[in-house]
Amino acid sequence: MLSTAKRVGNRIIGNPEQEQTVTTISTETYLKGIQAVKDPRHEAVKYLTSLFPIFGWITRYNLGWLTGDLIAGLTVGMVLVPQGMSYAILASLPAQYGLYSSFVGVLIYCFFATSKDVSIGPVAVMSQTVAQIIIAVDAKHPHKWASPLIATTLAFVCGFIVLGIGLLRIGWIVEFIPVPAVSGFMTGSAISIVAGQVPALMGITGFSTRAATYEVIINTLKGLPRTKLDAAWGLTGLFSLYAIRIICNRLSKRYPRRARLFFFISITRNAFVVIVLTLASWLYCRHRKTASGNYPIAILKTVPAGFQNVGAPVIDSELVKALGPHIPVATIILLLEHIAIARSFGRVNGYKINPNQELIAIGVTNTLGTIFHAYPATGSFSRSALKSSSGVRTPLAGIFTAIVVLVALYGLTPAFYWIPNAGLSAVIIHAVADLVASPSQAFSYWRVSPLEFLIWLAAVLVTVFSSIENGIYTSISASFALLLVRIARPRGYFLGKVTLTRNSTESREVFIPLRKDGVTNQYVKVDPPTPGVIVYRFEESYLYPNCAIINSVIVDHVRENMRRGIDFSTIKMADRPWNDPGPTRGNSLSAEAANNEKPALHAIVLDFSGVSQIDTTSVQALVDTRNEVQKWANRPVEFHFATILSPWIRRALVAAGFGIGTPEVELSNEIAPVVPHRGGRRDKLSDDASSIGVEDIEAHSESLPPTSGTVPIVPVETPFFHFDLIGAVRAAEAGVEKPRERAQTPSAKYI
Repeated sequence: MLSTAKRVGNRIIGNPEQEQTVTTISTETYLKGIQAVKDPRHEAVKYLTSLFPIFGWITRYNLGWLTGDLIAGLTVGMVLVPQGMSYAILASLPAQYGLYSSFVGVLIYCFFATSKDVSIGPVAVMSQTVAQIIIAVDAKHPHKWASPLIATTLAFVCGFIVLGIGLLRIGWIVEFIPVPAVSGFMTGSAISIVAGQVPALMGITGFSTRAATYEVIINTLKGLPRTKLDAAWGLTGLFSLYAIRIICNRLSKRYPRRARLFFFISITRNAFVVIVLTLASWLYCRHRKTASGNYPIAILKTVPAGFQNVGAPVIDSELVKALGPHIPVATIILLLEHIAIARSFGRVNGYKINPNQELIAIGVTNTLGTIFHAYPATGSFSRSALKSSSGVRTPLAGIFTAIVVLVALYGLTPAFYWIPNAGLSAVIIHAVADLVASPSQAFSYWRVSPLEFLIWLAAVLVTVFSSIENGIYTSISASFALLLVRIARPRGYFLGKVTLTRNSTESREVFIPLRKDGVTNQYVKVDPPTPGVIVYRFEESYLYPNCAIINSVIVDHVRENMRRGIDFSTIKMADRPWNDPGPTRGNSLSAEAANNEKPALHAIVLDFSGVSQIDTTSVQALVDTRNEVQKWANRPVEFHFATILSPWIRRALVAAGFGIGTPEVELSNEIAPVVPHRGGRRDKLSDDASSIGVEDIEAHSESLPPTSGTVPIVPVETPFFHFDLIGAVRAAEAGVEKPRERAQTPSAKYI
C-alpha cells in the first residue's frame, strides 16, 4: 500500500521510479551540515553567550589594561561633556539631554561591544536628523508633544528595530550600502550642519537654520550686517580650537620625543576653550542682565543637575504613528554610521568586529536609554578616533567616561549656566568639519569606480539642496540600482587559447577573451578554439535577472558565426517559419555559399568558474539556449561545463538533462513551465525515465566509495562536467575530431 502510494505520488510530481544513476546533493545532506540541526542545545548556549562579549576578556583584565583604559576614558569624557551639550542643542533639545545620552551610551556599550575604540553617544548627523524630525512632527501636530518626548520615543523605536536586526543575525543587510554612499551623505550632512551653525556662531537671527543648506548659506550671507556680539566668543573659540590643534601637530613633528605631551594638550582643547569662553562670558554678562532676563550674548542658562524623572518611558502609540515616516532614515543612520566607524577602527587596529553584535549594542543602548530620557545615540567618529589615539585597551574605558559625565551632570551644572551658545557652535563646527570628505578621498572614488563617485556626488548635492533624509534615500537607492544593473547586465567573454612558455621547455594553455578586454596585453595573439567549438565565460552568477541577456549573447554568436544546418533553398516559402524565413529567393545562392564557409557547430563550453548561484529561471534559459542552437545547427550540440563551484549548481544542471552523457530520448523544451500543460517535461520524464537514467534526485546524496587507489576528480557519471576549463575544451575538441565517438545528444526538430 505504501509503495503504491509512493509510486502514484512520484508519477504526479513527475519523479521517475527506477534506480538513480547520477548522484547529486540532497536537502538531507544540506540539513545535516547545519550545526543548529546537529546540536541545537549547544548552538542555543553559544548564541546566548555571544550576546555578552565582555565575558570573553574580562577574566583576563589586568593593571596594564586598566592604565590605558583609565587615560582613554577620562580623555574622551572631557571631550564628550561639551560635545554632548552642543549636540543636544543642535537636536533642538535642552542641553542636559545630551549628557543623558552620553552617560547611557558609554556605560552600556562596554558590556556588548566587539570594538574597543568606538565611543557611543550623541553625534552631529543624528542630532540634526532628530531636529528635523521634531520640526516635521510638530508641524503636523502643533504643540501636542514636547520635543524631548518625541526624541525619546524615536530612540526607543529605532533602538528596538536595530536590536531586533542584531538578535535575528541579519546585520548583513548593511552590506548593501557601499562606502561611497555612506561617505556621500555624511559629507553632505556635515556641510549642512556647519552651515546651520554659522548663524549661531555669528549671532545672526531672523531666519530658520533648519531649511535647505543652500537657503541657510544665502540667508547667512544676507544677514552678515546683523552680526552681534556673540561672534566675539564664537569666532575666537573656533580660531582657538584650530590653532591649538595645528600648533600641537606641528610641535609633535618637530619634537617627536614630546609627541605624547602635545597630543594630550591637543585633545583637551575642547574643554579648555569652553572653560575660557565660559569664564569670559561670566565676567562680561554677570552685571548686564536686562529687565526681561536676557544677556548681551546668548548663553546656555540653567542646566538641571542629575537625572530628571528617571523611569519607564512613556510610549504614545499616536506619536509612534506620527514618527512612522521618519523611522527608516533614523534607523539607517544608527546602523550605517556606527558600523562604518567600528569597521574602520577594526581595520586600523587589527581586529574584526561582529556587525550583528554591534547592532545589539546600539539597540540596547537606545532602548534602555529611554529610561534616562536619552535621545538617539550611535558611534562618534571624532571621539572614537580620540579614544583610539589615547591608547585604549578594552571597551571598559567607557565606564570611566561615564563617571566623568556623571560628575559633570551632578557637580558642574551651575557652571554650565554661563556657557555661550556661540562657543558650543564653535565646538560643533570644529568636530563636524572633519566628516567632510577630502578632495583626495573623493578622487579615489573616481579612480576606483566612476559610477560610485557619481553616487557620492549625488548624495552630497541632494543633502545640500534638499535634506539629509533625501540624501540618504538617494544614495541608498542609487547604490541598489547600480547593484541590480551589475547583476542584470553582467560581463561575459567568448574565449580563445594562448600558449604560455617558460624557458622554452615548460608550456601551458590559458584561455583569455578573444576581444580586447583592457586587462590582457592587446598585442598577444589569441587563437580561437577549434572550428565548431565555442568557449564562453560567465563573470557573474547565472540568475533570473541576467539569464535572458546571456542566452541572447550566446544564441546570436552562434547564428553569426556558425553554419545553419538547414538548406532553405529546398524549402518552400509557405513552409518556412514566420519568424525565421531565411534568405530571399534572389539572394539564396550567395547566402548559401556564405553559410557553407562557416564551421558546423559541435560543442559549447561554458566556464562556470564565476558562477556561485543558479536558479530555476536561469536553468530554463540554458535549456532554451540548447534548444535554439540545436535548431540552428540542425544537429546535436554538446554542452560542456567547466569548474562547477557548488553541488547545488550541479544538481540543477543534472535536473535539466545537462552533463549526463548519452540520453537517447528527446529532452523536453521546458524544465519549469509557468503553467502546466500536456507535453511538458513532467509527462516525458515519467514516460521515458528508464532511458534517461535520472531518478529521484533526493534519493541518494553520496557516491559509492572507491574500489581502487585512483579515482576521477569528477564523477564519471557526468562526463560533460569538467574540473577545469582546459579539460572541458579538450573534451569538446576531441568530439569535433572524432564525431563518430562523440556522445550523442537529442536532435532538435525544426518547427
